[in-house]
Amino acid sequence: MDFDFNDEQRMLKESVDQLIADRYTFEQRKTYMKDGSGFSREMWNQYAEMGLLGLPFDEKYGGVGYADGGAVETMIVMEAFGRGLTLEPYLATVVLGGGLVNLGGTDAQREAILPKIADGSLMLAFAYEEAQSRYNLADVATTAKRDADGWLITGEKNFVMHGNCADKIIVSARISGDRTSRDGIGLFLVDAKAPGVSRKSYETQDGQRAAQIKLSGVKVRSNDALGNDGDPGKALPLIEKVADNALAAVAAEGLGAMSAAHEVTLEYLRTRKQFGVAIGSFQVLQHRAVDVLVSLEQARSMAYFATMMVNDPDPVERGKAISAATVQMRRSGKFIGQQVVQLHGGIGMTLEYKIGHYFKRLTAMESLLGDTDHHLAALARAGGLIEAGV
Repeated sequence: MDFDFNDEQRMLKESVDQLIADRYTFEQRKTYMKDGSGFSREMWNQYAEMGLLGLPFDEKYGGVGYADGGAVETMIVMEAFGRGLTLEPYLATVVLGGGLVNLGGTDAQREAILPKIADGSLMLAFAYEEAQSRYNLADVATTAKRDADGWLITGEKNFVMHGNCADKIIVSARISGDRTSRDGIGLFLVDAKAPGVSRKSYETQDGQRAAQIKLSGVKVRSNDALGNDGDPGKALPLIEKVADNALAAVAAEGLGAMSAAHEVTLEYLRTRKQFGVAIGSFQVLQHRAVDVLVSLEQARSMAYFATMMVNDPDPVERGKAISAATVQMRRSGKFIGQQVVQLHGGIGMTLEYKIGHYFKRLTAMESLLGDTDHHLAALARAGGLIEAGV
């Protein structure tokens, strides 16, 4: 199988890698973190100018119009963002929020929202996680009740990625059925400043931003239910598809973070001297560096696999592949993060040095859309990859 990028993809990779190298040094990142929103609006506008915010969308909605939804191109961008430890809400706005509108919205909703995402003027967040849900996307206690000309949304959502800066929030809410029923879940576009919406913002351990969002009888119009030309209570398959897209994107971001951490560590081993010689000359440290490289290459293979499988029309086979890739990425991320910090010694634990920040980001990724145990259990229930002939 050919894993080489085509000319257009190579150009994209070169331009994004150069942008991150020039504009996202460790010192610059610390400056961006001090912004009130926790990221650089200037960089966000730069992404829009380069067309990065419209990669998954059709040209008629201001996007690029890739036939496969830009899966490879998104991987390229996310890997570069992982290397730079970027803070901007690309995953929340483009992959999750934009993905839900792109794949599940009506034509009118796509026309109203996607061009604004692509030009950088609109930010989205996806509010799906609840206190009791424990990674189960079908466990939704937030309710949506019919009103005279719309819906009333009531509930509370935890850990809404970049919910602090979102202009609109896509909320999963139960229209009918039991709390964990797969049927009866709808998706609703909620204005972040609508009456009844309250947000408690906070900084996560890896320097990102998130919010806890409470909805108290928030009124939304009928045409703010995603895909309201069909059954608004059949949203779970769409949520699962977009969650798989996000996990593939996170795998690429993790690969970028691991690759950069590995490179930084190799340079440290070459230059740090003890007893008059570079510590990289000590065989025991060489062996540990090789172990890191092996784990990194395992992660790279599975990140590519996730990208290949993310558009598989069979949700079962797609789910197997994404869960398998996620398990390997989480294991590699934990192992590599621990090793590179230890190889740096005491300086690896300081906030003033970047290697610890890579470890923090990799650690935070371990629980995004399901932790390692969750995805390992899901893969086991599905029979593993062997049944699929992989």
